[in-house]
Amino acid sequence: MVTIKKYPNRRLYDTSRSQYVNMDYIKTLVNERTDFNVVDSKSGDDVTKTILLQIISESETNEHQSLLTNKLLKQLIRFYDSDMQLFLREYLEQSLINFMEQQDSLQGMMKNMVDTSPLGMFSKIMEQNIDAWTKSTKDQKK
Repeated sequence: MVTIKKYPNRRLYDTSRSQYVNMDYIKTLVNERTDFNVVDSKSGDDVTKTILLQIISESETNEHQSLLTNKLLKQLIRFYDSDMQLFLREYLEQSLINFMEQQDSLQGMMKNMVDTSPLGMFSKIMEQNIDAWTKSTKDQKK
């Protein structure tokens, strides 16, 4: 578990690497599925959610990266303080986990399909030939 300290001047410090980091670094941790938390340097409070929401907010300002439409945001807001809030949170979390698992599975199948296709086999043969040629060229220079 990587611990990031957030200081009052809004600076972030990765305690595992002993260096200051930025929001792009936090986004990289998320993309790499690295476990981390962000704590307030003075109080020790967990402020991870605040940092994650800031990353989402910054991403949502770019129309090409936006995932959350106005309609979806309004629907989410309606669930706050309702009897269904806990259910929706668990449903959304599990739905995204399932979606990511299916995506990983599909990517694996596509990679396997490309690797075993005639074009994939030809590509592997070409790589082997280039490696052999490179090695023989180096051997001749010695």
